[in-house]
Amino acid sequence: MTIAAVRTHRLSAPLHTPFVTALRRTTTVETLVVEVVDRDGRSGFGEAPQVWQVTGASVAGAEACVRELLGPLLTSRDPDDLVARCTEVDRAVAGNEAARAAVDVALHDLAARRLGVPLVRLLGGTALRVPTDVTLAAGEAVDLAAAARQRRADGFDVLKMKVGADAAGDLDRVRAVRAAVGPQVGIRLDANQGWTPREAVRVIRGIEDAGLDVELVEQPVHRADLDGLAWVSDRVSTPILADESVFGVRDLVEVIRRRAADLVNVKLAKCGGLRAARTLLDLAAAHGVGTVVGSMMESQVGVGAAASLVAAYPTTAVSDLDAAWWLAWSPVRGGLRYDGATVVLPDAPGLGITSVTETKVRARG
Repeated sequence: MTIAAVRTHRLSAPLHTPFVTALRRTTTVETLVVEVVDRDGRSGFGEAPQVWQVTGASVAGAEACVRELLGPLLTSRDPDDLVARCTEVDRAVAGNEAARAAVDVALHDLAARRLGVPLVRLLGGTALRVPTDVTLAAGEAVDLAAAARQRRADGFDVLKMKVGADAAGDLDRVRAVRAAVGPQVGIRLDANQGWTPREAVRVIRGIEDAGLDVELVEQPVHRADLDGLAWVSDRVSTPILADESVFGVRDLVEVIRRRAADLVNVKLAKCGGLRAARTLLDLAAAHGVGTVVGSMMESQVGVGAAASLVAAYPTTAVSDLDAAWWLAWSPVRGGLRYDGATVVLPDAPGLGITSVTETKVRARG
């Protein structure tokens, strides 16, 4: 049995609410879904989300990488030799993490489908329900408080506040959200690199002094400023989570060596797929670094893969798997669903995706 074709699907879908961070504002998901098809017509799916400001990945760039290099590399090869295929993908191209992740996940999805088991079982787990936080888009204090009350009514008990665009007002924003939801709801912050180290320490200490009980602060300073990240971590009691600072193993090794963060956010589109993500999770665990698995702004394909990973490799903190919840409608059929603050994976082969609604399709094979 061999791989018959590798196809790319350009997807665009609206969000029900604008997604705003210190880095960007978006009202749509723009993404590339990769489909790997075997000779029996079974398909595995993976996703490469477009996130210019974080990964630098674009739909056009990921599609070119898959069409011109990774697709021809895989066509007519054995999909059941999963380790060899994923190794070939990793070695074939530098960078292009999102494209590599899409192909890596599609290969894993296809392997699970060929065995007739959910992806989580292929990864060594059995759980089909995974808890998630939900993001509060950046905004003014009164708007954040209203959004927090609504998300609480939706069933979420861990809220991830986007801050970092206005350090002077961020303490008031956190205070407003805490007052809106009370003490039983978890609050975490994501500055998306928006603060300087001094601003980060000032804001975080202010939060601590006010007793606002913030669980963690994600990526307070610029991704390249590991010295600044370590400086902040050393001066506050609140755990610091590295996100944009860690793409691959070398990045995590540096964070560990410098004791720059207490936790790491592992994302498939940053590191290159499930195989690389498992290595990062194992490395973090071996060195006492906490873990979260996150998602970019992507569909049920990418989030389903990330949730399957968490179901098999539980993280030390509630993971960040709400991306597909933001979609006004799904560009794929099948796959995960949300039950309040829980991601529910389908008890179906692979990711349970049956088809995609593409705006453009290209095939090779």
